[in-house]
Amino acid sequence: MALILDGRQLAAELEARLRATIAERQGTIGRPPGLAVLRVGDDPASGVYVANKEKACGRVGITSLGEHLGADAGPAAVLAAVQRLNADPACDGILLQLPLPAGLEEGPLLAAIDPEKDADGLHTLNLGRLLKGEPGPRSCTPAGVMALLARHQLPLAGRRAVVVGRSILVGKPMALMLQAADATVTVAHSRSADLAGLCRQAEVLVVAAGRPGIVAAEHVRPGAVVVDVGIHRRPEGGLCGDVRAAEVEPLAAALTPVPGGVGPMTVTMLLVNTVLAWCRRHGLAHGLDDLVV
Repeated sequence: MALILDGRQLAAELEARLRATIAERQGTIGRPPGLAVLRVGDDPASGVYVANKEKACGRVGITSLGEHLGADAGPAAVLAAVQRLNADPACDGILLQLPLPAGLEEGPLLAAIDPEKDADGLHTLNLGRLLKGEPGPRSCTPAGVMALLARHQLPLAGRRAVVVGRSILVGKPMALMLQAADATVTVAHSRSADLAGLCRQAEVLVVAAGRPGIVAAEHVRPGAVVVDVGIHRRPEGGLCGDVRAAEVEPLAAALTPVPGGVGPMTVTMLLVNTVLAWCRRHGLAHGLDDLVV
């Protein structure tokens, strides 16, 4: 049976570290870190995600500075909110909750975020920093995957890794982080010829295709580490991932569950990025170097 990579447990451990980091430095800095999650519109899933992020902030001692704009907010109103947060000295991290309502382009709004306050690591400058191996905020989901693999001492150097998915949110930064850890990386996707054959080459398989159950037993090499980034609602109720877990678990050496695997780590790495920015702005060591990819 596969080792289950428990994201909830690691997230709780990291939250404890963040609480201690904030408590030790808050007196010197004079205020806690501040994170602003900017939500536009009334997408129900976004409402749940924002509430979870704000609860996580409360658990570690980060001040929530978020704003909620109506679905009728135009680009100028959203841009003005971003600029206010850029200028707010109490704000260390900004996240624009996606998806945006129809009619709003995310690209210009993400580009308007101060790169040093880019809590989601999606600004063009920060993606370039990742590509060049320079310090800066990292994309939360792939950074969370890297933390999970490191926590369980799963080796990457010299291993063949396959990433299924090529989004700028997960797939592309995931591939870069694995390369930086000296893995040999292939990026595949739903249109790859012989996807199953490519996946079977993987000693580490990260699936972020956004398609329920796209990876099954025939895609998995026995003894592989399988990371399932996907999360979907089943029509009959409950959640599932991009991996058919019941088929894959007997084959894999390690597997992330859905829910409870990568999802909690994504939220935690958002907090990590915020605390790192808070410390960097004030020239203080943070003691979180093992989480900086």
